[in-house]
Amino acid sequence: MFPRLWVTSVTPVRLPEEILLGLDRTLDEMSSVRRGLGILGGTFDPPHIGHIAAAKAVFEALLLERVLLMVANEPWQKVGHRPLSAPEDRLAMTRAAVKGIDGLETSDLEIRRGGPTYTIDSLEELRSADPDTELFLILGADAAAGLDTWHRSSELPGLATLVIVERDGETRAEALPEWSIERVSMPQVDISSTELRSFAARGVTLSPYVPEPVIAEIASRGLYGLADS
Repeated sequence: MFPRLWVTSVTPVRLPEEILLGLDRTLDEMSSVRRGLGILGGTFDPPHIGHIAAAKAVFEALLLERVLLMVANEPWQKVGHRPLSAPEDRLAMTRAAVKGIDGLETSDLEIRRGGPTYTIDSLEELRSADPDTELFLILGADAAAGLDTWHRSSELPGLATLVIVERDGETRAEALPEWSIERVSMPQVDISSTELRSFAARGVTLSPYVPEPVIAEIASRGLYGLADS
């Protein structure tokens, strides 16, 4: 179980245990699981409890078969803005983050494909591999608002249902009429990968925002200025 989290200087937030660890499902509940695959794409540099909580919340709320944390190879909207950790390092951290968590898996599909990462290519590849599985593209409200800037954005709604993860206290994201939309709520987690990289570089502990197995991967790989002593 994750310890109590203090994500601001004044507001304590405790993520519900059922979001992070999942609820045991009965056989009756299992019969209602839809043939659906969630896709939470990202750089995951590094992955943190906000990513895990969002993926788990969608998995449970929509009764999906599984949710893939899909690690981008070259996120085209970020390349050139800052140095990125190597894809294999980000993949290893993400695998460590989800290990043992029911319903969550890591995908290296975009890394294996190589080159710039475009979500449309990944959705098309998943749809081609299994046309009978419904795809659910998981985004936060901010990312959903910028979907029209994505590569071949007009083709995306024909391939997946959009899942907008709305954090407690946020303004409800606007509807996108071209999309089939599901909305899932989760507790506010006021932490980002950018802040965590800064923490590591300054010697500030990454716990409890980053799972211990991920911290071990960061240290063993010497990422963000953190290294095994």
